[in-house]
Amino acid sequence: MFNKGSKLYGIFTGVCPKCHEESMYKNKNPYALTEIFSMHENCSNCGTKYKMEPSFFYGSMYVSYGVGIAFAVAAFVISYLFLNSSLNTAMIAIVASLVVFYPVIIRLSRNIWINIFMNYDKSLAKKEKK
Repeated sequence: MFNKGSKLYGIFTGVCPKCHEESMYKNKNPYALTEIFSMHENCSNCGTKYKMEPSFFYGSMYVSYGVGIAFAVAAFVISYLFLNSSLNTAMIAIVASLVVFYPVIIRLSRNIWINIFMNYDKSLAKKEKK
């Protein structure tokens, strides 16, 4: 399920969607806020161009809305239902979780967006050494 070659592997690791060999991001840490949007132009392994057209990743804003809703629902369920907090406390938990996980939400949304349009190609992957 999370093995190399699956969509989920590409989405959660942020690697090239075609070969799964190189990170798309110059800095893998999403909390390096000054470099959160810094991406390589092409994959050094297979040459895949990450920005297929100008403003390609604007579409990831729509995905980020859904991902943000998922994080908000998770924060509500954990705080209100599992921890038996008040609605005010649950609302604070939602806002706090969205602020804390904002860099992760942005990266996940970009990864989901590019993986919608590109598929893994096993022939582009480096041969594993035995």
